Amino acid sequence: MYNRKNKNGGEAPQLVLPQSGQIVGVVIKSLGATKFDVFCSDKKVRRCAIPGRLKRRFWIKENDLVLVTPWPVQGDEKGDVVWRYSIMDRDLLKKKGFEIPK
Repeated sequence: MYNRKNKNGGEAPQLVLPQSGQIVGVVIKSLGATKFDVFCSDKKVRRCAIPGRLKRRFWIKENDLVLVTPWPVQGDEKGDVVWRYSIMDRDLLKKKGFEIPK
């Protein structure tokens, strides 16, 4: 979508769109370590964690837009944060028709 150079001189990653089974959400509260309360676009609040393989990849704070994968068990209550969107990504998601929770 947009051509940005990253620190190493390569192209920046393209916009990550939600796949089937993934939901866009907004972090409403940080619970410490890698746990967060996330208000998702399906109007549910999930307790989400950053999986171990992604812990050092991104820094998440309150009001960040994230991509959530609900757990197979307790999927209405818990999930994993698999991506954090930037401010520019938020606008692109709106243009593509994805619902962004308030």
